[in-house]
Amino acid sequence: MKLFYSPASPFVRKVMATAIAVGVVDRIEKAPTNPWDSPADLLAQNPLSKLPCLVTDDGLALFDSPVVCDYLASLGDGTLMPSTGPARWRVLKQQAIADGIMDAAIIRRNEAARPEEAARAKNMQRQRMIVSNGLATLDADPPGDQVDLGTISIACCLGYLDFRFADEPWRSAHPALDRWFTAFSQRPEIAETTPA
Repeated sequence: MKLFYSPASPFVRKVMATAIAVGVVDRIEKAPTNPWDSPADLLAQNPLSKLPCLVTDDGLALFDSPVVCDYLASLGDGTLMPSTGPARWRVLKQQAIADGIMDAAIIRRNEAARPEEAARAKNMQRQRMIVSNGLATLDADPPGDQVDLGTISIACCLGYLDFRFADEPWRSAHPALDRWFTAFSQRPEIAETTPA
């Protein structure tokens, strides 16, 4: 398999953590890619020029981290993505919250690099509110000890906040989530994918 990736992307990290959890990380060839350059080899596989993009052994290009992670999870024993029932919906809900926080954090980081203007400030304020609301929701109902796509997504999301927004510490306002993340970060799929 071939993965178009950027080591700083929390969505790529989620894919790599899933690959480690499933035990297929050694089957993935990593192709460093800057999607903002819209390189031809990425566009040939993903017309949206977004990461992550995984090309399976049979040549199928999969993109968007939930799809890639679901595919990788299907190569395992089924514990990362339950197939039915309340457990499946819990995992999907956790993944959606984490992905939404990561989307908002990335938008804020990109906006911070642009010149100041009223529309930019309003957009950044909205993205900050999304992150804050998402963290409060997760802190009120912290994930458990299970390893699945929901908990992997949340860990990657929180790791991205630590990586890109270290000057805005989230931990003191969300102690239950902080305790969970501190413990979960010791797992190999999270520890081995921490961005430098």
